[in-house]
Amino acid sequence: MIDSAYRVAPPGFTDDEWETFNREGILFFEDALDQEAIDELTAAVNRVCQSSPKYRGEETFGCQNIVERDPAFAALIDHPRHIGYAYDLFGELLKLHQSQFFIRPPGGERYNIWHPDGARAVPYGTFSPDLPLQIKIGFWLTDLPRAKMGNLVVLPGSHRKQYVDEYDSHEPIPGERVVCLRKGTMTFMHSSIWHRVEPNESDVVRKNIFYAYCPAWLTPADRLQSDPAWLETLNREQRIIMRSYTNAYHNAKPPASDFPLFLDRETGLDRDPDAYRDDVALHRRKRRTWAERKRSA
Repeated sequence: MIDSAYRVAPPGFTDDEWETFNREGILFFEDALDQEAIDELTAAVNRVCQSSPKYRGEETFGCQNIVERDPAFAALIDHPRHIGYAYDLFGELLKLHQSQFFIRPPGGERYNIWHPDGARAVPYGTFSPDLPLQIKIGFWLTDLPRAKMGNLVVLPGSHRKQYVDEYDSHEPIPGERVVCLRKGTMTFMHSSIWHRVEPNESDVVRKNIFYAYCPAWLTPADRLQSDPAWLETLNREQRIIMRSYTNAYHNAKPPASDFPLFLDRETGLDRDPDAYRDDVALHRRKRRTWAERKRSA
């Protein structure tokens, strides 16, 4: 009998969303955050800024590993608003790769040039040309109704491209999309999509949050290990998703206590039925991800 303490995987991709994500490399979810959530996260951003000696109000400011800096950010690690989408891709080895926020004031420098996320010399797409090895979820806390407000700029469909001539530049590319959106929007982005950031020529301070997820065996981007005392403040799923192991090989072969991360949302089971003999231990079983099942259907 399955322990009822385990959570069923939250909702993830619809068929239409999966088709769009594979074609465009990015999804947009308007009104994913209500005003209360926007206010709570904005207050957390402001608290971290005020506590940092590196923060200068007139300069672009970014902060990494924010989940360890404020409980409001830790609560997002496994939030049902988005974690089901990441689980659909990475399944039982889901890991938080990076958590960060950006403050982009008017006239602030450090607006990013064209790039994909992740490794450069041998990009993720070399090893996984179809499925992403990292996804990045954005939470937008500021209305960005027009261009030149520090907007994200993406090249839809470019997650299939290893090269673009405009790499390492700010030059516009035909077909690019300047992302204009309402505060409260959530974006879901393939790590290999080419993107950049526009300068902020408005009178608005752009604020946004990014959470990136990956398979457990990828190196995290913003930490080596997490503070053990802080980990004790998390729930079971949050702690597992942080993958703060003292045994390095546990990133590839997590301990038995970390299974299941979630129960299957359709069957409620902690395993794929009829795949193995009953005596095979749960942590040694392969479980197909939602994306695997979708591609083989």
